[in-house]
Amino acid sequence: MKKFDGDKLDHAREVLDEQEAGRLSALATLNRDAMRRAVEAHGDTDYRQGFSIDVDRILHSHAYARYIDKTQVFYLIKNDHITHRVLHVQLVSKIARTIGRFLRLNEDLIEAIALGHDIGHAPFGHDGERYLTELCETHGIGSFQHNVQSVQFLDKVERKGIGWNLTLQTLDGILCHDGEVHNKMLRPDAHKTFETLDRELAAKKRDSQLTLVPMTLEGCVVRMADTIAYIGRDVEDAIRLNLIHRSDLPPKCVEYLGDTNGTIVFNLVTDIIQNSLQQDYVAFSSEVSDALKQLKKFNLKRIYLNPRIKTHSSSLKKLFESLFEKYLADIDDQAESSAVFSRFIKGMAPTYIQRHSNAEIVRDFISGMTDEYFLSQCPDSMRPVIQRM
Repeated sequence: MKKFDGDKLDHAREVLDEQEAGRLSALATLNRDAMRRAVEAHGDTDYRQGFSIDVDRILHSHAYARYIDKTQVFYLIKNDHITHRVLHVQLVSKIARTIGRFLRLNEDLIEAIALGHDIGHAPFGHDGERYLTELCETHGIGSFQHNVQSVQFLDKVERKGIGWNLTLQTLDGILCHDGEVHNKMLRPDAHKTFETLDRELAAKKRDSQLTLVPMTLEGCVVRMADTIAYIGRDVEDAIRLNLIHRSDLPPKCVEYLGDTNGTIVFNLVTDIIQNSLQQDYVAFSSEVSDALKQLKKFNLKRIYLNPRIKTHSSSLKKLFESLFEKYLADIDDQAESSAVFSRFIKGMAPTYIQRHSNAEIVRDFISGMTDEYFLSQCPDSMRPVIQRM
């Protein structure tokens, strides 16, 4: 293997760090301030900057690869133009980096949080999340929440239970993204530590309604961008599937935001930049915030709770219950031919097995599945039919 000039590469990184400190806002999070749980042997010789390393690790994770077949909103529907989660996180990253560039924030950190924020989503989106919550609570391991599970995957499950040793700032942004919560303004809750992160993870499991705020402005931007990325896109998907018509959109929302995904994204991004420049927070104007809140209520009623997309809810819930109990029994019986052994437990670091109950292991296995793999684990007679729309 070719040997590289470590001193020259170290110097190149130092130059980048110096340029970054002069270029970014005083409120930005610098790469040289990235904090990891464990000091790495190559930490002083890796020429990549801290949050850029996080981006690379997330992109190369198995969980990121599985985004390709993870439901965003509409599941068991065959339509090549419907948004899947892999596209959603890319849209969040692009929107958040655009905002971050104008606010002179750290785009590496923004990208890491954005690409990793939904890695913990269960198959079949928020419905799958709800079914797993009931099962997890029944088995005494707390509620299932995809933001908590995203940290779990990246910190405790990936690399056969070793985790990726991501930075505190990235993991915190992922935990606190909560894009479904409406915020007019977000100001960072700074000065967190890994001990804070662990306490917030435990508290969030106990109380799903607990409000958490990112420790960085970059995390706040991603949280806002999450909403911007899905709100208009879900409208377009629903129109494409004939669930709603464009004329159904509330007039006030159309007045302030527009009636297409493109105009909605543009107006929301423009508003947040205008209201956040040279501030220690990110915010929408009152008028735009109110219009966005109304559009979210419209989407909830007309799209997310639309009975036409819930036709398989009861059968999917039974499948989640069946698989959860099956894998628990397989672990108890040491049935090594079971997929939970061959596709998950086999080769896992002993520390992972020691620190997780059987129910937690099953939770991690099922939540990491793609929609297609989940269905492949179910009996043919119980699988719902995929619709073409």
